[in-house]
Amino acid sequence: MRHTASVTHHRGLAAAIGVVVAGLAVLIGLAVAVAYAGQGGPLPQPPTTETAAPTAAATVGGAQQQADVPVADPYLPDPTWLETTAARTQIPVRALAAYARAHLQVAAEQPDCKVAWNTIAALGGVESRHGSVNGSVLGADGLPRPAIRGPALDGGAFGAVHDTDGGSLDGDTRWDRAVGPLQFIPSTWETWAADANGDGVADPNQIDDAALAAGRYLCHSGELTGAAAWRRAVFSFNHSDAYVNDIAGLANTYAQRAG
Repeated sequence: MRHTASVTHHRGLAAAIGVVVAGLAVLIGLAVAVAYAGQGGPLPQPPTTETAAPTAAATVGGAQQQADVPVADPYLPDPTWLETTAARTQIPVRALAAYARAHLQVAAEQPDCKVAWNTIAALGGVESRHGSVNGSVLGADGLPRPAIRGPALDGGAFGAVHDTDGGSLDGDTRWDRAVGPLQFIPSTWETWAADANGDGVADPNQIDDAALAAGRYLCHSGELTGAAAWRRAVFSFNHSDAYVNDIAGLANTYAQRAG
């Protein structure tokens, strides 16, 4: 989830999820992955392990049809890569399609950034268990049902953020709450809103839109080509070193499992 202030309310949701995470940057076209491991301390120098990056597919397979994105979309991930990687990582195909698509689009828009699918996937894993936290089910349309809402940012267990959206996104007219599978707070979504699935609506509840917004948000911190830069970008997402270490662990796990 995104914070424009030093709010760490995701931590409650992340704690409820109980997953450990890690971070990686994949260089599109070179099929080279730079994985940063970070559990429990500073990230070491990146290892030399290589892993295949998702590549845009000319044809649309079953995974793309489930992804509910336009057939003409140039950022559709390869269906074989999706099925294989989903099986290896245990990330649901529908969620992985959103993360890989965001990887491809951000790589095209900002080739120097190097944000990768597994970093975005780690965010989705910690924030909402890929759209399945608290009994939600991620549909083929990319919407979790019931909708995912974080706790009220009322200054109690988390920082205080008074309502900024009139409750239009989070249903709360007094306090803001994080929204959707990537847990954006309304004020941050207003800045980074994205329409990745081409339906004309930028919706933080929709996983394609949220994943693309997350990728762009991370790249706003600069090029993610080193450990310090990567940590700085993830820290901007949630101002907690423990959170950064969690994301670092899970993203590397995904990279290693993807092979």
